[in-house]
Amino acid sequence: MKKTSLAAVVAVVVTLLLGMAAAIPAQAHTSLKNSDPQKNAQVQTLRKVTLEFAESVRFPVVVVRGEDGKRYESGDPAVDGPKVSEAVVDAVPPGRYTVAWRVVSQDGHPVEGEIPFTVVGGSSTGGSETAGSVGSPTAVSAAAGQDGSGAQASQSQDDAPASVPGWVWIVIFGLAGIGIGMFISLRKKP
Repeated sequence: MKKTSLAAVVAVVVTLLLGMAAAIPAQAHTSLKNSDPQKNAQVQTLRKVTLEFAESVRFPVVVVRGEDGKRYESGDPAVDGPKVSEAVVDAVPPGRYTVAWRVVSQDGHPVEGEIPFTVVGGSSTGGSETAGSVGSPTAVSAAAGQDGSGAQASQSQDDAPASVPGWVWIVIFGLAGIGIGMFISLRKKP
């Protein structure tokens, strides 16, 4: 009888350890710490878009799109560790815009989001000055996801990563371990 209860305890402990190991990578997605322009900001001009993440990122895609669907980014985004910057065309007229971004975290999961903002000044001859204002986002996630990986991780500047919390995995694996332990201890012996 003692062997079966020992087997049940070992099964529970192993299951909990495996659950914790599986939960750690699920929480490793990066997050957007800061952006210029900021979400729902009102800027006088726009020369470039700068995104700062919580950790270094890879394979960035940045799309700057106006209400009319016209794209305003110029060239490929530059990556410097956790910072991504994207130049824009010389003349960005006043109006509402959305920056759609997509990066790959250090753990290999893609993370994406949108930042709506408004340009109120003339053409882009200076840096951006932010002040609170309301802009309207446009759907540009299809353009931001041009690499075709098909992963659907989504995140905006104010949202948490779309992942299952680690404690949920621990509970699931713990219950599975208890079930395995009970099965082992209640089975009939030959």
